Amino acid sequence: MRKNSAEKQISSAEEYSARILEDAEKEADSRKKELLVEAKGEILKLRSEQESENKEQRREIKKLEDRIVQKELNIEKKSDSLDRKTERLNNEIKKVEAKEAKIQEIIDQQLQELEKVANLTTDEAKGILLENVREETVQEQASIIKEIEAKTKDRAEEYAREIISTTIQRYAADNVIEATVTVVNLPNDEMKGRIIGREGRNIRAFETMTGVDLIIDDTPEAVVLSAFDPVRREIARITLEKLIADGRIHPSRIEDMYGKAKAEVDATIRKEGENACDEANVHGVHPEIIKLLGKLRYRTSYGQNVLKHSIEVANLAGMIAAELGADVRLAKRGGLLHDIGKAIDHEIEGPHVELGVNAAKRYKEKPEVINCIESHHGDVAPNSVEAVLVQAADAISAARPGARRESLENYIKRLENLETIANSFDGVDTSFAMQAGRELRIMVQPDNIDENKSILLARDIANEIENQLEYPGQIKVNVIRETRAVEYAK
Repeated sequence: MRKNSAEKQISSAEEYSARILEDAEKEADSRKKELLVEAKGEILKLRSEQESENKEQRREIKKLEDRIVQKELNIEKKSDSLDRKTERLNNEIKKVEAKEAKIQEIIDQQLQELEKVANLTTDEAKGILLENVREETVQEQASIIKEIEAKTKDRAEEYAREIISTTIQRYAADNVIEATVTVVNLPNDEMKGRIIGREGRNIRAFETMTGVDLIIDDTPEAVVLSAFDPVRREIARITLEKLIADGRIHPSRIEDMYGKAKAEVDATIRKEGENACDEANVHGVHPEIIKLLGKLRYRTSYGQNVLKHSIEVANLAGMIAAELGADVRLAKRGGLLHDIGKAIDHEIEGPHVELGVNAAKRYKEKPEVINCIESHHGDVAPNSVEAVLVQAADAISAARPGARRESLENYIKRLENLETIANSFDGVDTSFAMQAGRELRIMVQPDNIDENKSILLARDIANEIENQLEYPGQIKVNVIRETRAVEYAK
């Protein structure tokens, strides 16, 4: 029974499997047909789109072909027109050539006639003509060269004046005149006795310690410090002021205050030297040279502070170098160090130029900088443009009105003398000394001085200035004659 039941189940399963396979085959055939239909539809669609694109391309190609054909027709027309124009031009050229031949024939006939009349051949006439032209050319060339030289000289002087004036205007420094005598104020006259001390022991200890003479006279509430060395004088001033403020004055206290004052001045010297380098924008300077620069803070020349003068020369030289395209750093460095010898000329015998050169060599400055130092007074020839600029900047700084006490007096006196000489001539109305005494502008009376007399007057005044005054450079005498006609409409 079980065997028959199993066989029936197997038979039933086989029939079921057969039906599933048959259904799957039918479904696959149906799906296959659907896909074929869809593919055919897509193909027809793509074919239709492609045919549309082909039609559009054929239309574009047809338009391009028509355009090309039209251009070819236009080119053929233009070619025909050019051929006709070329033919006409050839005919015109032939006519011109015929006329030129006829003109040349006439010229040859005229030359033959001229040779017969002048008894000269063509080559001889050319030689005479060339010789005359050569002489005229040489004269004109000389005149042109002379004119160019004069213009170049005027322009060079004008350019130099412009550079110097621009540089001075850009660098506006204070004109401070410092006294070389140090005066220390006292709170009262009783302090003089305390400074002197019992039997003068305090003043002797002070002078021995500082190396400075302490002068106590009848001047109320003040004493004077006198010393050749400005740094020692500054240390003594600070020492004395500290003693006065402290109130305890005796030899041991003087020694203590002297040590503090010396340390304070040394620190100030280093700071002043560093500030000078920063202000002049000069870097990489040896520490000992920085100290020498700081010492210049206490050094004066004709009332002008040497450190401020050195900074001013550095800046002026740098500005002029920038205008001329020279080495600005070298010009500034040479200008800052050019008077470095004045920091030690009270300690070592010798001119400050030589002392400055020795110091620069000792601290390994470059040869170009050393040349700027040794040539700034003209003792040695400058070997660079920057050295010449340091010379010029040094002269500008020293010669500016107010920079030096003696220079200011001479400057004012020279202006007065120039105007006095001009006003002493007949026919002069007014005169003005201008451009720091480099130009004398004179207004004359037009009724008494005519054009020719103006020229003679300018020469006479220039000669009188040369005979009476001593001055550097040259002075321009400018005589102006002006006639004005004034009428009023009523």
